[in-house]
Amino acid sequence: MRVPPAERPPALHNGRVAVPDAVPHDDPYLQRIREIALTFPGAQEKRSVGHPSFFTKKVFVWVGMAAKVDDEWVRYPHSIAFFLPEHERAAILEHPKGYLPGYIGPWGWVGMHLDEDTDWDEVRELIEESYRTTAGKKLIAELDSRTA
Repeated sequence: MRVPPAERPPALHNGRVAVPDAVPHDDPYLQRIREIALTFPGAQEKRSVGHPSFFTKKVFVWVGMAAKVDDEWVRYPHSIAFFLPEHERAAILEHPKGYLPGYIGPWGWVGMHLDEDTDWDEVRELIEESYRTTAGKKLIAELDSRTA
């Protein structure tokens, strides 16, 4: 969905620019991601620049990131971004649903489009890998103790 600049006027709220939500709170894809992400030790949800994200001390999942297509920003509300080791990033980018999200892509993040054919077991594995890449040692040990 292309969002022309004219449709994104800055609105001030307590002296800050209010950013519209990129994904509605009750979006069914977001709800599914939330059900998975909040099962990890210490995981919390927040909105940052209008995007839902899940974090411990660092973000491990972003939802609804945009990408530049033909020199225009395109929003992908039904997408998820992960922070993964390099070899896994390459595999996601080769996947038909993979993409490089704007702003965060150059820092090691990759995105995946979600639809009715999404393999949620794969999404859960990628969320876990992203969590393990960003979480502290104590949280990872707690996660490992749950599966032992």
